[in-house]
Amino acid sequence: MVGDPLTKMLEALSNEFFSQRMGGVGGGLLRDILAVSTNLPTISRMFPKDTLLWKLEMLKYAIASVNSHIYSVRAETLLLMSGRDQWLLNEEDIDRYSRTLPKCIVRKLDDNGQSPLLEEGVDLATIIKCTCFYRRGKSHDHITDYIMPTRYELKQQVDDHRFLLDGTSPVMLSTLEDGTLVRSLEGLPSEGPVLYVGYHMILGFELAPMVLQLMKERNIHLRGLTHPLVFKNLPDSVVDTKMFDKYKIMGGVPVSNFSIYKLLREKAHVLLYPGGVREALHRKGEAYKLFWPERSEFVRVASKFGAKIVPFGVVGEDDICEIVLDSNDQRNIPILKDLVEKATNDAGNIREGDESELGNQDIYLPGIIPKIPGRFYYYFGKPIETAGEEKELKDKEKAHELYLQVKSEVEQCVAYLKMKRESDPYRHLLPRMLYQATHGWSSEIPTFDL
Repeated sequence: MVGDPLTKMLEALSNEFFSQRMGGVGGGLLRDILAVSTNLPTISRMFPKDTLLWKLEMLKYAIASVNSHIYSVRAETLLLMSGRDQWLLNEEDIDRYSRTLPKCIVRKLDDNGQSPLLEEGVDLATIIKCTCFYRRGKSHDHITDYIMPTRYELKQQVDDHRFLLDGTSPVMLSTLEDGTLVRSLEGLPSEGPVLYVGYHMILGFELAPMVLQLMKERNIHLRGLTHPLVFKNLPDSVVDTKMFDKYKIMGGVPVSNFSIYKLLREKAHVLLYPGGVREALHRKGEAYKLFWPERSEFVRVASKFGAKIVPFGVVGEDDICEIVLDSNDQRNIPILKDLVEKATNDAGNIREGDESELGNQDIYLPGIIPKIPGRFYYYFGKPIETAGEEKELKDKEKAHELYLQVKSEVEQCVAYLKMKRESDPYRHLLPRMLYQATHGWSSEIPTFDL
């Protein structure tokens, strides 16, 4: 048992700290530790009296030292906060750190305890990559500083999207050089540079099956051109930035003509959605409609490096969900209206003065109702050659003609899939489950006749 003298000493020490207003960085931590003085018998079994008092004195001076030097720190700082740390978690201190340190990023590990780096599911290297802390130069470059995903990261991506992959049983079609349509990805070019241009489903549901299948079947690593909002380190109160990690791990790059230029120069396989957020966050009744800008520079950039352009279409979003609350509906609800307008304004501020495909696009989270999963269908058209056409495609009108041709082929791919899926006997979930139950769960499920 701990005697009254120790209790009085601890209370006196606590009162001394609070009287000095230890409200600086670490003050909350100190208060939490002193708060356990109500259970002194437990502490006495953990520490002898002299050790406990010494540790508290050391903590007092450490906090004072931190408070006196914290404002001089100008380095980039990453704070890892364990959501289930019952001993040291103090969100007030974390918030104080983030406001005091000029280049601070807070990363909350919701499912971890006091020793997150020793717990399963936490990979510090992945966190460093996803927060853009890894770099070779003065500032982070999303292209030259990118590191390919590890086997663990790839497995995690597959596991995270397992329901979508298994539930939609994607059908992948591609076109050979002679125009033959095949059920495989054989028609896709092996060597870059290649620019894939297509239609964006609601919330980008088509991304994971496509990116993972191209890597698995053809060892093609797509570098997707992504909205810059994905790369902003926004507070968790605004959005959970961890939901964007998958785009960074798989090689996403902020969309811009300069990004396309640099990726094609590196002979990469580049994924572009000219419709951007407008397609991925479309409204009710707008499924499978292309919202491309009137003009785009990707044709002339592709021709500069002789890149092949692969138009593609994808359908199936209407088979897995239904939009019940779009941006128009949300603007009629006062609380949601403010959120939509704030998110849209924030996205606009990121690319102020940019008149490209990101302009005037609502940023919102659509209200959707899931359905019993149908099936995803992908159709990659015949690659369009631009090698040797650079001089001709420098002419804006010629480049615009090719741009319209690419758009038309994407629309034809979508129209073909919408028509042909009607004859797929395995479009719905139950027939697919019965087929796999009799042929093996890893068997390829048939589809419509090509």
